[in-house]
Amino acid sequence: MSEIVAKSSYDVVIIGAGISGMTAAALLSRSGLSVCVVEKEPHAGGYLAGFRRKDFRFDSAIHWLNQCGERGIVTKVFQFIGDDRPRPQALDRIYRNKAENLDYVLTSNPDELKAQFIKDFPHEKAGIEKFFTAAKKIARTWDLYAENFRAADTMSILDKMSNGMKKLTFIRPLVRYIWYHGEEGVTKGLNLFFKDPELHRYWASEHDLLSCLFPIAWAYIGDYQLPPKGGSQVFIEWLAHVTEHYRNDIVYGATVQEILLENNECKGVVFERKGKVHHIKSKQVIAACDVEMLYERLLPKDLIPQSLKDNLKSAELYSSAVAISLALDCPTEDLGFTEELIMIQAEGISRAAHDSGDPHKTAISIIPPSLRDKTLAPDGKGTLTVYSSAYIDYKDYWGCEVDELGNYVRTDAYYQIKEEFANIILDRIEERLGIDLRSHILFMDIASPITHWRYSYNRGGSIMGARPGRANMEAKIAHYKTPVKNLILGGHWADLGGGVPIAVKSAANAALIVLQEQKPETFKVFAKYADGKIDYKAAHASGVFEEYDNSWVQEKTPSQQQREKKK
Repeated sequence: MSEIVAKSSYDVVIIGAGISGMTAAALLSRSGLSVCVVEKEPHAGGYLAGFRRKDFRFDSAIHWLNQCGERGIVTKVFQFIGDDRPRPQALDRIYRNKAENLDYVLTSNPDELKAQFIKDFPHEKAGIEKFFTAAKKIARTWDLYAENFRAADTMSILDKMSNGMKKLTFIRPLVRYIWYHGEEGVTKGLNLFFKDPELHRYWASEHDLLSCLFPIAWAYIGDYQLPPKGGSQVFIEWLAHVTEHYRNDIVYGATVQEILLENNECKGVVFERKGKVHHIKSKQVIAACDVEMLYERLLPKDLIPQSLKDNLKSAELYSSAVAISLALDCPTEDLGFTEELIMIQAEGISRAAHDSGDPHKTAISIIPPSLRDKTLAPDGKGTLTVYSSAYIDYKDYWGCEVDELGNYVRTDAYYQIKEEFANIILDRIEERLGIDLRSHILFMDIASPITHWRYSYNRGGSIMGARPGRANMEAKIAHYKTPVKNLILGGHWADLGGGVPIAVKSAANAALIVLQEQKPETFKVFAKYADGKIDYKAAHASGVFEEYDNSWVQEKTPSQQQREKKK
């Protein structure tokens, strides 16, 4: 960690030390550029930062990982950075849907779920076979996704033509199903395969037909992974090590106040740290942070077209969430849990109600991190993480006061409302699973949409950013190049979608845009690698990237340290 900024100017300044900002920093460091990452929190990680309490480590943001398998985008980018990268683990039991009269598990062998559906709904056998065949067709082409992640901003006309052909390959199986969304749309889409409403209930909380097909498609290609040992935060620890290995700077507790401009061109940033204001110049800036904050607070009001700002304000975003982290006095498996995520859904409500933020109705996800990774909890103890959709305006903004800058100020009412929400969720878990969970809770931590907003500044505390879909595509919500020259977007606002794969994809593309401007020869090699034309060994052998000694050593978790002390 850099206590002070070592230099007054850099090749690149990156705003935000989340997974996207840190991935871009590591890529550009290996490319021989000087980099300064500016982060307002006292640590890196963003949603992957996790936290420690006593000897428990909580991995606070991950249900599961995608694109971290052998051919995934995340693996492709991280493999390029270093062979000492953290290795995610394969997930076998993926998803359990536990409704009132319905209990099915999706595993790494989706045909097991298909067989169970056929057993329970023999009259729908033909449609079930057809549904799983459609998912398998999606799987076959989606496996090529990692060779098609380069943004159009980095492509020549010939590149765009070639890339367009690749896109058609994996989009073709999706085209028929892309139009079915919403309450009636999903029902009509499922009716293409089977009409029994009891079978439809398995997908009661899904908002489009593709979100019904994709989980099964991903299971067919083995695209479900668990975080590496120690939790997803070890990705951040590794990326920080790589960045600092090249004597580049990560400055924590630094709040960016404005973008430095000359003739309306980006020339660096101004940030405040410990009461001192720093002016740092750079050739380019990657903003891996909230785009609305960037455009509204860090730039002159008239510099960004109002139409773009209006589109961003009306963009369709992922919801926020309440995340409840539980420390237990027993191993999680003692309460009947296995490694899969459990989904609890209310009965007889609309699809929208499952995502409504009403604690009595919203869908609940339960993840057993310490069962998946024994390094996260002390011996004889366990952890559970519970998620449910929630919105920032619940009960008058969770009882918060809003100051003149639009910041949410927490009050006593806030903590009371947060606890009431969590208790309703815990009641529903105990009732549906038939367990006495509360008697085993040592302590719990509750994160609300206010919490998510405080850490990300994303509108409404959105946990991932802008949803894929026609409306956001037509409004051109996702963009890498901003109206300000040399100011580039990274993170979830540069691309539609969410999760680690989109964050890493956007980091790689932001890095490509920088390299295209500052190191054209390096850009050409990395672009060939991104397109699958050369492997990472050939890219490194080109001589345009800095050597890396693969020197990262993973720190032991608190529970591992305690075990060693007892020996």
